[in-house]
Amino acid sequence: MDGATPSRETQHAPRALVAGGAGFVGAHLCERLLDDGYEVTVLDSLATGSLDNLAHLLGQPRLRFVQHDVVQPYQDKADWVFNLACCASPVHYQARPLHTLQTCLEGAINLLEVARDNDATIFQASTSEVYGEPEVHPQREDYRGAVSPIGPRACYDEGKRCAEAAFFDYHRLYATNIKVGRIFNTYGPRMRTDDGRVVSNLIVQALREEPLTLYGDGSQTRSFCYVSDLVDGILRLMRSPRGWTGPVNLGNPHEITVAELAQRILALTGSSSRIVRRPMPKDDPTRRCPDIGLAQRELGWEPRVALDDGLRRTIAWFEAHLDDIPEMMEAQRDCA
Repeated sequence: MDGATPSRETQHAPRALVAGGAGFVGAHLCERLLDDGYEVTVLDSLATGSLDNLAHLLGQPRLRFVQHDVVQPYQDKADWVFNLACCASPVHYQARPLHTLQTCLEGAINLLEVARDNDATIFQASTSEVYGEPEVHPQREDYRGAVSPIGPRACYDEGKRCAEAAFFDYHRLYATNIKVGRIFNTYGPRMRTDDGRVVSNLIVQALREEPLTLYGDGSQTRSFCYVSDLVDGILRLMRSPRGWTGPVNLGNPHEITVAELAQRILALTGSSSRIVRRPMPKDDPTRRCPDIGLAQRELGWEPRVALDDGLRRTIAWFEAHLDDIPEMMEAQRDCA
């Protein structure tokens, strides 16, 4: 099969296997795939994912959930395979660093075997973290990065770099139809409240009228992509011609400081919270912004949701779930 949706001659509805489908991005992707007519199998260990993210989908006959850790081999039928299995939050991937490494590499190989057995198209959710503390700005796909192999983030950064290597080796050795997307900071409804990411942290603190925590002086930059835009980019990549592998940056090129983000959240929530500062975490990048020229040229893709619009939607979701947050956070600590 090429990167397109399976043809009408296919005897079954197109089948998608989504590893990590109970996570934040994975759940949004599953929703979109169901809307597009796919039979969707969600593969998730629930270590950091949650069935709550799929609650509105679980009754659909074309959705199947399998609790499984991708570190262990798995067999299934699929036309498309998505590897979103590794948690992306430093709080969680640093809590179990060796398992993070295993998930990145062994999980990738196990899913590549599923794709190879089915001649399926497979997507690797790589990350902007492969660029490390970048010396080139904005980051282009031909930049090889400045990553510490021994720091506390290395289990994820180097794990994702190893996963990319495995994907391209399968492409060279077995002609596996791979698609590699390097995902930059993403936000939106269904984010976890305890994952240490700046958007969810600041929104919850603002809604609770608690002090907003900034690390360092707040001058570090990020670029934030709304989740629906990211899902659109992933699907455009999957439908690209066979042999067009990426890697391709998927993110928003609008760069802002974390301090500016905090001020926007204060304004949008109407919160009177004050700002407090904490030391910068080790190896935390000071600048992060994608060059998306390749995605624009090859996929016809660029983000469309403006930051303030996306923040309003995300804030509305957290407001609706604010009463559930303490219970959610306690349950998620137990899970981690």
